[in-house]
Amino acid sequence: MRRKTTAETGRALATAFLGALFLIPASAAAAPTRLRVLAAGTLARPFREIDALFSRRHQNVVVEPQFGGSVKMAREITELHEPADIIAVADYSVIPKYLFAQGRGPAYARWYAGFARNAITFAYTAKSRFAGRITVKNWYRVLARRHVAIGRSNPDTDPSGYQTLQMLSLAAKYYAAPGLAARILANAPKRNMRDTETSLISALELGEIDYLAIYRSDSLQHRFRYLALPAKIDLSDPAYAGFYKRAVVQTKNGAVSGRPIVYAATIVKGAAHPKLAAQYLRLLFGQRGQKVMEKNGFLSLSPAPAEGLEAMPALLRPLVKPWPGS
Repeated sequence: MRRKTTAETGRALATAFLGALFLIPASAAAAPTRLRVLAAGTLARPFREIDALFSRRHQNVVVEPQFGGSVKMAREITELHEPADIIAVADYSVIPKYLFAQGRGPAYARWYAGFARNAITFAYTAKSRFAGRITVKNWYRVLARRHVAIGRSNPDTDPSGYQTLQMLSLAAKYYAAPGLAARILANAPKRNMRDTETSLISALELGEIDYLAIYRSDSLQHRFRYLALPAKIDLSDPAYAGFYKRAVVQTKNGAVSGRPIVYAATIVKGAAHPKLAAQYLRLLFGQRGQKVMEKNGFLSLSPAPAEGLEAMPALLRPLVKPWPGS
């Protein structure tokens, strides 16, 4: 074996000295692992907190989140083949509908678990028209008044879009007010619609719209005023699942029946980092993650209800229970 020359030895010593001097760890040259998470737009704030917690525990891992409408995120995986390790959606049914095997199509997921609940509502500010007069008793009359501008998300791309339509359908039954939905939606034209309702938050803050159909969690996070609607219509309570089913709305993706708002997540089949993805979801489903969700206005779900337990990573099974009725 060739012996190192004096010059080579000197260079090696110099490199070691500089590494020690500037405290450069031996692993610094290794590229960080990137965990790709596609998630509903309403999860942006709590997930960024969870991302930070996860990164502190896994210092050579960078979480790369992408937020948007849940249906849009799912279709990016199935149609555009967007690489992802995890997908988290605002309506649990999005996962089996778009990611489970359909006909001859491939399966992009085999299980899912719910990790939070929410309620659909209307947020507003002190600048909104009739802000001083609107109540939980007269809201559906106020929102139908002339010159009231309402924002909402697209029911073809985002769960809150079709959940808003379902809530209005249920409200018409609850208040025995036929035509309620049509009168309110007349003030929410397509120009006031976005792929995800969080894109309209600045419009509400600036007074460009008066009311925004949005989740309770977002209202609390942004300190908006909001309508505490009856649980029988706001899609928040599994106890009313039978009543919610009566609200069926049509979208470009087919008919969608009302159901309790339950956020769910899964690991995408073929994920680049399935073990890290399982560890991320363990944090989300666990006590620490649930506290982050509650702090951001969500209703917790613990243990997480899960569908397809036999396909789940063993690491997650102690944190879940079978999905009711599965």
